[in-house]
Parts: sequence; structure tokens; C-alpha cells
Amino acid sequence: MAANIGMMDGAYFVGRNEILAWINARLQLNLSRVEEAASGAVQCQMMDMANPGVVPMHKVNFDAKTEYDMIQNYKVLQDVFTKLKINKHIEVNKLVKGRPLDNLEFLQWLKRYCDSINGGLMNENYNPVERRTKGGKDKNLKGSQKSFKSLQTNNSLNSSSCNGMGSNKISVIKQGKSGGLAAGTDSSVEIQALTKEITELKLSVDLLEKERDFYFAKLRDIEILCQTPELENLPMAVGIKKILYARTRKSLLLKKLKQ
Repeated sequence: MAANIGMMDGAYFVGRNEILAWINARLQLNLSRVEEAASGAVQCQMMDMANPGVVPMHKVNFDAKTEYDMIQNYKVLQDVFTKLKINKHIEVNKLVKGRPLDNLEFLQWLKRYCDSINGGLMNENYNPVERRTKGGKDKNLKGSQKSFKSLQTNNSLNSSSCNGMGSNKISVIKQGKSGGLAAGTDSSVEIQALTKEITELKLSVDLLEKERDFYFAKLRDIEILCQTPELENLPMAVGIKKILYARTRKSLLLKKLKQ
């Protein structure tokens, strides 16, 4: 069962581009980064496709932006895992942070699981767009009604205020507000762009550090294996150790030459 696959399983060597292509094709989405699936909604719908009738899609929020809303999606997903007796722990606190590597690993597991259901064959009768929107129509309608009521209230207040003001005074106020809003908007847009850039850079650094640690751990395991008494003198083990230590020796030589 895919729920019990280890970290060295081939599932965790599937690239992010392949994962994104798989999600976009199955669910008719247009994701460009794995962290865009951090809300848990994509995972819920993938389980809905693999196990029809098990996921209460009306509870899944595809517009989840806050961690609270995302956690609600993962609660739905965890309930589904419980129903299907899938022994898979969901690292919700890590996933909702939107870290690329954490989300990639979970999506890699999800792909392996879905591939194990019905031989990975897609349900041709499944309409992903319809399944996503079916539970959201009522909410959208309520939201529109609230917006309309709010607009009516604001218009009434504006009308009563304007009746007591002269046309020249209104004109001056409008000009002042438009100028201030324009300047404020430009600054706000610039700050948001810079903040987004900084966040993306931090995520990239975090991803690179995790990948570095991941592969370093693998190299360390290989080194320990080659140092065991029964293997260390074998030609293959000797050759592997030469490769592992070659870069280190070159670095030491360069340091000596610089001194």
C-alpha cells in the first residue's frame, strides 16, 4: 500500500514538473508551483476522483487563503483517510506554511497512492470542474447578496452626506482623495511586490537547504556502508570512496597551494 512507502521509494524521485502536469491534467487546473496546492483542496479532490462518494466535496474550500481555512480542508482529508483506513500521517503544520519540499513530498505520495487505485486509470466520467463548483454556488450567491446589501448601505450614506455639501466642496474633496489614493496605491503595490519577492527568495533558500541535507544524508549512508569491515576492501567500495573523497582532496590541495 502506498501509505507505507519509504523515503527511498521511487515515488519520491518524481519531479515537480511531472507532479504539476499530473495534477493539471487530472483536475483541469493550471498550477505552476507545488506550493499552490498547500491549501489541501487539490489533495481532497484527487481522493474524490480515486474514491468516488467518499469525499464530502461541499466541505472543501478551494479559495482557502488563511491557515485556518487550509486546516479545515486537511481535516476533511484526514477524515477520508480514516474512512479508507489509510495509515498516513498528514504534517498539516508544515504543509500550510507553503514550503515547496514538504508539499512536493506529500504530492509525490498522493500520486503513488492514486496510481495504485485501479491501476492509475482515470475515471473518464469524472468532471473535476463540476465537482469543484457544485458546493460553492450557494456560498457565492450569499456572498453576492451581502455585497449588494453593503453597496446599498454605502450609497445611502453617501447620498445623505452629499446633500449637505456644496458642489465646489465635493469637487475639492474628490480631488484630494484621488491624489492620495494614487500615491498610496503605488507605494502599496511596490511594497507587496518586494514582499512577495523576499518570500519567494526565502522559500528558494529553504528548499535548497533541504535538498542539500537530503542528498548529503544519502552520501553519508553510502560512506558508512563502504566502511563496514565486510565491504571496505572490495574494489567497488574502494572506487566509491575515491569518488566520495575526490572533491575533498582537491579542496585540501587548493587550500595548501593558497597558503
